[in-house]
Amino acid sequence: MLIIPAIDLKDGHCVRLKQGRMDDDTVFSEQPVDVAGEWMRQGARRLHLVDLDGAFAGKPKNADIINSICKAYPDLPVQIGGGIRNLDTAKAYLDAGVSWVIIGTQAVKEPEFVAKLCAACPDQVIVGLDAKDGMVATEGWAEVSNVSAVYLAKKFEDTGVSAIVYTDISRDGMMQGVNVEQTAALADAITIPVIASGGVTDQSDIDALIQQSSRGIAGTIVGRAIYEGTLDLASAQQSADQALGS
Repeated sequence: MLIIPAIDLKDGHCVRLKQGRMDDDTVFSEQPVDVAGEWMRQGARRLHLVDLDGAFAGKPKNADIINSICKAYPDLPVQIGGGIRNLDTAKAYLDAGVSWVIIGTQAVKEPEFVAKLCAACPDQVIVGLDAKDGMVATEGWAEVSNVSAVYLAKKFEDTGVSAIVYTDISRDGMMQGVNVEQTAALADAITIPVIASGGVTDQSDIDALIQQSSRGIAGTIVGRAIYEGTLDLASAQQSADQALGS
């Protein structure tokens, strides 16, 4: 199971939001490229990048920084979400060195777009399902749809999606613990690997996810916990490797 550090970008800075609210952010660094390097030095095997401005604008707003991270650390796989609404944007990121593009809002609005993107960019597409009370949110979490996460996830079973990033937005950035039960239930319902996101606070959350990893939980995204020091990235990854015999 991968422990994946998150770098959320707003106005060119590395920030963390609470429950996806753009007006409730904490700036952790004004040098996101340096932050990426630090997580790599601590043993990160993948980075999760989010263009928060892009998610709300519907188009990339921090692409230069994302491209700089890929250029600075070419051996570190990167997954990027936020504002990817068409094939040209996705291909531009992949051409710049991104390993996976994450499709969120567009996956809800136009599921067939995901299938087309998977055909054009095989093994490089992840679907991001951000949910509140099990219902999918879109537009940078500003709107909650009437579509359930499980229902939507099943639509992507045969499209070639590499993974589903499942975020419980009621817990994201709140340091209240990851929603293990709901994440595992989604993993049970589909054959696509699931990456947990939202609410990881400390090692106990990692341990709880490790216990459910056999159900299809392939990793977890960690943010505020590693920035505030309640979770040690290197130790978390080591514990996952030891528990799963990696």
